[in-house]
Amino acid sequence: MVLVAHGSRDPRAAEAIRGLARAVSVARPGQPVLASWLDHTEPDPTTVLRELAAAGHSRAILVPLLLTAAYHRRVDIPTAVEAAQRSGLTIRVDITDVLGPVGDEVDPALLAALRHRLAEADPGRFDALVLAAAGTRDPAARASVGRVARALGAALDMPTRVSYASAAPPAVDVAVQRLRAAGAQRVAVAAYFLAPGLFHDAVTTAARAAGAIAVSAPLTTAPDLVNLILHRLSQPPHALVEHEVDGSR
Repeated sequence: MVLVAHGSRDPRAAEAIRGLARAVSVARPGQPVLASWLDHTEPDPTTVLRELAAAGHSRAILVPLLLTAAYHRRVDIPTAVEAAQRSGLTIRVDITDVLGPVGDEVDPALLAALRHRLAEADPGRFDALVLAAAGTRDPAARASVGRVARALGAALDMPTRVSYASAAPPAVDVAVQRLRAAGAQRVAVAAYFLAPGLFHDAVTTAARAAGAIAVSAPLTTAPDLVNLILHRLSQPPHALVEHEVDGSR
């Protein structure tokens, strides 16, 4: 199993992903679980596939550690597989769905992980929520973040807004202020991030300055996130995207 993360210049992010790989490995004894990154951190998935083939493995499953099916899932990960193919390796590669919504479905394990982190933040009673995401220019990806916000708000029975750390409005402080202007007294922020880094730091600072009572930690090794990864692995083979990395073709 190869976990594929986006990557960050912040070393805390890479260490968090390594911790997630260890947690998945504990939950899946007997199966190697390797971490890889698309940018900023090594190894990249192409390198990992080469190493697995050299070690005699005939199949690998790539799990995109992504919360939306945006550019990185559609382009970067298939490109990494194709790069391994061009190097002359023979190994079957299956790619699971991302961790975020698949179609209209928001996995209950993802909602449970978000609620778990909120509980850890100890906000006590709160009457409105902001789901703070990294941000994307992809309208379909933003729509999937909106689905998570609606599902989380419905589960908690409270008004919920989306905010973005980059690429799209509104920023988290604006979202918090709008909820407060609408009458909310205690606004909490659920961090829709997999790992710590500059985005989460900025969201925390801005949200608290705007009056949020709590900001949750990134999902990282939340037990429900591990369960979500295992659920992605349990999908029937026909639901996975298959690539034959075979230099003989």
